Amino acid sequence: MDEGVRARIDSIRILLGWMEHGSFPDRMIVSVPQHRRGFVMDLVYATVRSARMLSEIVDSYVSREPDTAVSAGLMLGACQIIKMPEIPAHAAVHATVEACKFAGARNSAGFVNAVLRRIVSDADAIAGRIASMPLAVRESHLDCQVERWVSRFGAETAEAICAWDNTPASVTVLTVPGGPSAEKLRDIFAEAGVNAEVRNAGAVEYLVVPHGSGVHVLPGFAQGWFSVQDPATAAAVELLDVRPGMRVLDACAAPGGKCVQAALRLAGDGFLAAMDCWSDRVEMLRDTVSRFNLNGIVHIFKGDAKSALLKELGGRPFDRILIDAPCSNTGVQRRRADARWRFSPDRLSELAETQSLILENMSGLLSSQGGRIVYSTCSLEEEENGAVVRNFLCGHPEFALSDERFSIPPISGTDGAYAAALDKRQGNASRGAAAW
Repeated sequence: MDEGVRARIDSIRILLGWMEHGSFPDRMIVSVPQHRRGFVMDLVYATVRSARMLSEIVDSYVSREPDTAVSAGLMLGACQIIKMPEIPAHAAVHATVEACKFAGARNSAGFVNAVLRRIVSDADAIAGRIASMPLAVRESHLDCQVERWVSRFGAETAEAICAWDNTPASVTVLTVPGGPSAEKLRDIFAEAGVNAEVRNAGAVEYLVVPHGSGVHVLPGFAQGWFSVQDPATAAAVELLDVRPGMRVLDACAAPGGKCVQAALRLAGDGFLAAMDCWSDRVEMLRDTVSRFNLNGIVHIFKGDAKSALLKELGGRPFDRILIDAPCSNTGVQRRRADARWRFSPDRLSELAETQSLILENMSGLLSSQGGRIVYSTCSLEEEENGAVVRNFLCGHPEFALSDERFSIPPISGTDGAYAAALDKRQGNASRGAAAW
């Protein structure tokens, strides 16, 4: 069977899992064979990102709601025609129709073919319809999310965030302490035929790897010469200010990028407890730590940051605690394409409560002498960021906010992220937030 058809079969099945059961596309994609995983990821993420707009278009061509497998095929085909001009329309239609025959929609393949061909023939009119749609429909976001951003950031920035969320995410590589510089990595990659570009986000140098490059086969990946992370993640590690000899806790550590950056700053002298509450994520964390040869410094624990006790994590207080809290992911919706569809005010309140419980529990594990907690999220929502920190400070006068960072994707050119450094000391004076 043609690989293009196989990729669409994989994509329809992943979309089915997402549409019927709310399964996470990124977790399902790992089962796709490596040689076509990148293309499947492009197809699935583009469809999920644009789901609301695509539904508006597809629904106008059908008289009654088709079953889920047919809907998945129609959405996938329409996405290629409307959002992926690099794929010839005739090839997109043919491969998608063939895939439907093997992905639960065999009896409807002719119907899918007819609808997709009409979408191709009406392409110019459809483009005009999309341009006239309201922002939330055109850019496929929930109304409540767009309204929040317009209220907080203004209409222009809100529209820019929505557009950013719908662009394919770049693969970015960060240098690590003791590893090659960004320029050296660029040269190493070039020798392997990969022309990466060195960029800066403030003081952070990073590389953008060409789309479609397999990072796992880049020279130096297996040896831990670099970390695959967005530069926005660097702020939390910078604020953590890890130094040799310290005891450090990464309370929500998987997949391990920030954990590795912090552990390498110990320079072989110190103790880092890396904790996560999910078994599959703990295994992911083990893989990351092993790749960087940090098993002697990093000690991995399965535990819940809301309730973990000091005796379960080595028995002694920590000098530094990183809380990369579970959040709504609204700052990384271009990477986590389905996150926007899980957003709701109720879920936001639930997450803020969880985040506050984690911060409260972790504060009791910190050393009283110069201890620091860094609280971070990849959210743009104030309820998960500054509000959590300030509510905590109101009840804990022994802590002070010493620094705060916030990035808005279209302004920073990086993922959206928030980080705050809380020092355990007398007083509550704080410096202003720095936008980055």
